[in-house]
Amino acid sequence: MNKYMESAIKLSKKNLKSRDGGPFGAVVVKDGKIIGRASNCVIKNNDPTAHAEIMAIRDACAKIKSYDLSGCVLYTSCYPCPMCLAAIIWANIKTVYYGNTKEDAANIGFRDDFIYKYIKTLALKKPDNKTLKLKPLNHKEAIKVFDDFKNQKDKTIY
Repeated sequence: MNKYMESAIKLSKKNLKSRDGGPFGAVVVKDGKIIGRASNCVIKNNDPTAHAEIMAIRDACAKIKSYDLSGCVLYTSCYPCPMCLAAIIWANIKTVYYGNTKEDAANIGFRDDFIYKYIKTLALKKPDNKTLKLKPLNHKEAIKVFDDFKNQKDKTIY
């Protein structure tokens, strides 16, 4: 077994006992070294965003003191949910290895498929307003801040 995936799976097993969150674990690897590791901490932290992948990304970023994980690889015990996929992309991670599939996650009660379906409705511009209402508000005021950012000479785009 791959040693990095083995670490991710061990973290997921550990969560079965601790019950800190679901049975998920992830590690971030750079240059052959684990720089971030985490289990799902949704229950422990009372934080629905505390998925293993996001927590491992946070750990890696804190360790290397950067928001950019270019050149890193993520190993996770399960195919990432849509939120985690977005975080992985924002972190500039280009390769993810996963153990279980999203169908495996659905078979044990996780509802990622529901979110994937909702995202499709957004892409087709036919959002399901029962799931989530997205309504524009005060655009004229909000866009002024974006315009100021656009005109800054020393801005950081990430």
